[in-house]
Amino acid sequence: MKKIAASWLVAAIWSAAVAQTNAPAARALSLADCLTAALQHNFDVQVERYEPAKAQLNLNAAYAGYDPLFSLSGTHNHSRSGGFFTNGISVSDGNTFSSGITGALPSGLTYGLTGNVAENYGYNASTPGNYDGSGGQVGVSATQPLLKNFWIDGTRLAITVAKNNLKLSEQGLRQQFIATVTAVENAYYELIYARENVKVEQQALALAQTQLDQDRQRVEIKVIAERGGTIEQDEAQLAQSRANLIAAQFTLVTDENALKNLITDKYVQWHDVTIEPSATLTAVRQLFDVQDSWSKGLTQRPDWLQTKINLEQQGIQLKYDRNQLFPQLDLVGSYGYNGAGREFNDAFSQYNRANRPYYNYGAEFSLPLSNAKARNSFKADQATEQQLLLKLKQLEQNVMVAIDNAVKQAQSAWESVDATQKARTYAEAALSAEQGKYAVGKSTTFTVLQLQNNLTAARSQEIRALANYNEALANLAQQEGSTLDRHQLDLRVK
Repeated sequence: MKKIAASWLVAAIWSAAVAQTNAPAARALSLADCLTAALQHNFDVQVERYEPAKAQLNLNAAYAGYDPLFSLSGTHNHSRSGGFFTNGISVSDGNTFSSGITGALPSGLTYGLTGNVAENYGYNASTPGNYDGSGGQVGVSATQPLLKNFWIDGTRLAITVAKNNLKLSEQGLRQQFIATVTAVENAYYELIYARENVKVEQQALALAQTQLDQDRQRVEIKVIAERGGTIEQDEAQLAQSRANLIAAQFTLVTDENALKNLITDKYVQWHDVTIEPSATLTAVRQLFDVQDSWSKGLTQRPDWLQTKINLEQQGIQLKYDRNQLFPQLDLVGSYGYNGAGREFNDAFSQYNRANRPYYNYGAEFSLPLSNAKARNSFKADQATEQQLLLKLKQLEQNVMVAIDNAVKQAQSAWESVDATQKARTYAEAALSAEQGKYAVGKSTTFTVLQLQNNLTAARSQEIRALANYNEALANLAQQEGSTLDRHQLDLRVK
């Protein structure tokens, strides 16, 4: 017998060791740990991070409208003319080279630095005789709008729109940060609740098992009848407690996976890891000020700021449309030097001597007789501006209502914490008293089991209330747009 017992002991120790070896690795994580991991590895955050970078590149591309354009060309021309009704055939050849730099300035001025030189040679049958010569020009020209395209043009509009798009993308990233942080916070509290609820169901199972064991002893010593239905009631309670525990354990697994999905982009590495929250469910009372929360929401919420930026951007579009209603009035001018001679070098030499200047200046005016396109575009964009203004007012009202609801939710959750704590205390006392009565035969199994169920429900409701309160605070911060400040986070976290 001793050898058999020793063998069983060795087997038990070996099984325990194997079970411990195969047990999932546990990792204790604080809420701050989870938030840091999420802002580094959450897929939604990673995707949204590209938007500001793309918007910055588009802004750089818009500024390229002021980049000078360099051009260079060279051509050769050949022509034969004359024939049946002339004295002979004329032959001409020519080489032309030109280059230039053109561009625009933020004032709307367009400029050009150009130069060209051409050489023509051949035989003229009508003279007759050979000829050879070269000539060209170098100079600068400029056009400055005075009305249309003066205070804003297409390039300046594109730059302003690109700047606003960059602001929109930054607020979009901030909104994703807030959404992800809130989701992680809620998932973290849900995981703590699920773990605590498993403990509650384990306690309920232990109570049911204890009641069954005690009643079996009472049956053995003839305190209660064997066929009075008491044992059956205990067995039913025990089976229901097992089912509740299984359901709670499944909820724990799914809540843990939900948190893992938020904080990692490599789920396989986390699959066998058990997350153990280092925090506990507590309720720290917070004073609520609806006016202060409204002030935060109407200055910090990303969606409100985005709507405001869209309204400002529409104002810029209207400025452009209004400028397009004006006629085109431009100052124009150019200045340069001519050059001529038999060879290319002769023309270049005269450029250097600068003794054959040319210049011109003046004004150009043009006006579409109906200007229907500009007028209708302006009116359409005015209507769009009014729409955006109404949307901003609507959003302001929605924000105020959402914040008011969130404040009331948090206040209600706080009151529920106190109420459920008292309910659990009273349920424990009631069960203890009833068990004392049952021990001396002054109560029934049915009553004891009912009070056990009441205690289990009270314990579950207490931790549910604690989780709800913490999640209500997270929801309020999200509605205010103050989530990042609350956790001292910023967009530079990578």
